[in-house]
Amino acid sequence: MALHYTIMMAVSGILLGIYFLPSEKDVVLDVKLNVTYDYIVVGAGSSGAVIANRLSEDPEISVLLVEAGGSEYGNEDISKPIKAAAVENTKNDWSFYTVSQKYSHQMKQDQKSFWPRGKVLGGSSSINYLAYVRGSRYDYDNWEKEGCTGWSYKDVLPYFLKIEDIQAPRFYDSDYHSRGGYLGVSEVKNTPLPEIYKQAAHEIGIEHVDLNGENQIGFSYMQSSMKNGERSNTAKAYLRPVINRPNLHISINTFVTKVLLEGKKAIGVEVIKNNRKLNLYATKEVILSAGAINSPAILMLSGIGPKNHLTKLKIPVVADLPVGENLQDHYQIFVKFLINKPYCITSAETVSLWNEMQYHILGKGVMTTSGLEGHIFGRMTDRNKKEPLYPDYQLEFFSIAQDDLYMEYGIPVNHNESLLKVEMLKSKFKTFTFRVCFLKKHPKCTGYVRLQSTDPFDYPAIDPNYLCEYDDVKTLLAGIRIMRKLEKTKAFKEIGATYNRLDFKNICDTEEFDSDEYWECIIRHWGMTGYHPASTCRMGSKTDPTSVVDPQLRVKGISGLRVADASVMRHLTSGNTNAPCIMIGEKAADLIRGKDTRFGLWQKKIRVLGFRTVVKSWRYIIKSEGTPCLRQCQKTFLQHSSFRFYVSRPFLYCASNEAEQSSVHIHREYSKALDEVVSHPKTTFFEFFMSYRKGIDSISTCSNSDLCIFCFNAQNSPT
Repeated sequence: MALHYTIMMAVSGILLGIYFLPSEKDVVLDVKLNVTYDYIVVGAGSSGAVIANRLSEDPEISVLLVEAGGSEYGNEDISKPIKAAAVENTKNDWSFYTVSQKYSHQMKQDQKSFWPRGKVLGGSSSINYLAYVRGSRYDYDNWEKEGCTGWSYKDVLPYFLKIEDIQAPRFYDSDYHSRGGYLGVSEVKNTPLPEIYKQAAHEIGIEHVDLNGENQIGFSYMQSSMKNGERSNTAKAYLRPVINRPNLHISINTFVTKVLLEGKKAIGVEVIKNNRKLNLYATKEVILSAGAINSPAILMLSGIGPKNHLTKLKIPVVADLPVGENLQDHYQIFVKFLINKPYCITSAETVSLWNEMQYHILGKGVMTTSGLEGHIFGRMTDRNKKEPLYPDYQLEFFSIAQDDLYMEYGIPVNHNESLLKVEMLKSKFKTFTFRVCFLKKHPKCTGYVRLQSTDPFDYPAIDPNYLCEYDDVKTLLAGIRIMRKLEKTKAFKEIGATYNRLDFKNICDTEEFDSDEYWECIIRHWGMTGYHPASTCRMGSKTDPTSVVDPQLRVKGISGLRVADASVMRHLTSGNTNAPCIMIGEKAADLIRGKDTRFGLWQKKIRVLGFRTVVKSWRYIIKSEGTPCLRQCQKTFLQHSSFRFYVSRPFLYCASNEAEQSSVHIHREYSKALDEVVSHPKTTFFEFFMSYRKGIDSISTCSNSDLCIFCFNAQNSPT
């Protein structure tokens, strides 16, 4: 009887869930467009959605966010982490293809690489595999060293903290994580395999680290842009909470054909919507956040790009800049391990009705993972000592089986159809498997994005020029050698983990197995995109001839126009690129507004200055309720989130389980001492904290309290 009741409840839950699913018609997006806005943001992806949210925080500013794709509500699979592959090659995907590759992709049709990019609210954050990897501190320090002032690790870390709402309790006390941001980040371990990956890594001397923490080199569990079992894309995290702001308009299914220019000033965009051509105008700025393929394409169609290329297409040249050059992408190759334990997620489980019910009713189960459950970042032993100390390679561990159903439900990879019919290949699909993916982190080879015609609906030519230099192969070989060591560990042997060879008749079968030549053949045949195109509107100093935008993301020689997405990266980051793109959006919003809202840095200053009870995250505390002090914090910190504000009337509140009367008494005693510290009406935020110890140390502490919270009035000018 109990079983019948459980089944009835489950079925009812599913039916209700289906009934209340968002429909294709997203009524909140059905708005009448104005002709003119203060800002127009092109592309509602990982960066653009963030910028639109932040700019529209000011109710006096009007913002238009333009997206070529539709609402994410039109595809239920977007919210399910396990269905990432199912969203590729659909209407929510641009589905680009590269030109034929000379040195790689030998197993692909016409040696072309299939490049999925998000064409939907949330952009590629709606179709990716949810990996939340900030990159190495050495990435950003190197950017600044090469002329990108204000983009060092110490500059961007506070923005990463601002983004994040970490869901993993073990990171609540970490200096490198934060709570209360828009984007949910979870640590994912849905199968027994992550512990096996970790143990195997430990056996060969690789330590367990937080890949978004102090040291990226080592093994780390997957950190995923996910909350409550659902994908946390920028549409859900940044747009849905503010979608009813009257000063924010979002126009979906709106295709931008070019930037409108008046001389060398951007004044708006030309779009196609409902089969009509419209001109929409921006009184302040146009911000391109259309991604590493579409942002350079739009610029070139507008006359901003390489002079020779535009002249050939008879496009009038407004600014001669290296737009579309320096294309970089992480090249990757998957290998499969057969195992003798049912520890992986099978393809059948990903389409199971039972697992669907578990997901819809409880928000748990195999549906709440993309399959990616671990990473190893490492450096080559014989690396160039002049290179920054970032990782050279990345190993990703996928716990979804490449079994008999995989080719039907798995990643679209453009394999040669004739090869898929080879019986030997088909016979290698077994039930229990996991995959290891190797990625080259900092490619020596770069390529380009170029227009094929003046028709904006013609896809551009994309050539990443994979593996043009042997150094890129050599780095992948270093990652493969780590994989071979893992295979020999006790942890792998206990589950019978063995490499499933990718060589067969006429495919890498003439090389000696496990030789460098064998693996190079496998790499060039089976490799594919890492889904991380970047650097086609490269950032650099004003005098850098290889750059398109300056460190403020302004297009050189054009006023009122910025680019903010993966295309501005000086170099590819050490890892998956979604988190850096969201950071770029946060920083771009500050650059546009001329503000500095990095609240996370306050937290670090507080730690350094020796508060007896550490504030874990300002934003988290601000959102707490029940004390006058916290309401005061909410008013002052959120309204005056600049480093250059002035403080007055500071006081401290001890949040504890003690009686309210006791807390108020301590609060009054501290307030009196703090008022003595702030004796001058022009005391700044930093001066206040530098003076803190002189006036406070003599007073007894709140030894039994959970938190000591400082509050004070804040103004942009002295009182």
